[in-house]
Amino acid sequence: MKTSLEKNQRRAQRMRTRLRKAANGRPRLSVFRSNKHISVQVIDDAQGVTLASASTLEEAFKAGGKTGADKDAAAAIGKLVAQRALEKGVKQVVFDRGAYLYHGRVKALADAAREGGLDF
Repeated sequence: MKTSLEKNQRRAQRMRTRLRKAANGRPRLSVFRSNKHISVQVIDDAQGVTLASASTLEEAFKAGGKTGADKDAAAAIGKLVAQRALEKGVKQVVFDRGAYLYHGRVKALADAAREGGLDF
């Protein structure tokens, strides 16, 4: 019997395989969510490099006195990563939610990234 960690990893890998087929060379907006923080990266899989990233663990975010475990923090991180990606010239991405459901903080991050100018 598989552990919950193995199931999560398998679900995330299945999601990424589908995204690679549909991406058509677009970078991937990958989300990691923990109980206390949320982080996101724009990854170019063809070259294997991270183009832009944002996290609630950054000093600038911590200085604001916010916690990283709510929808407001996820929305702030979504806008920040969209701004950083646009500075690098990335406008179109494909959203990689990993093994997480598109609900709550993940949805708030995605909506904020769309409002920030990313197209997915």
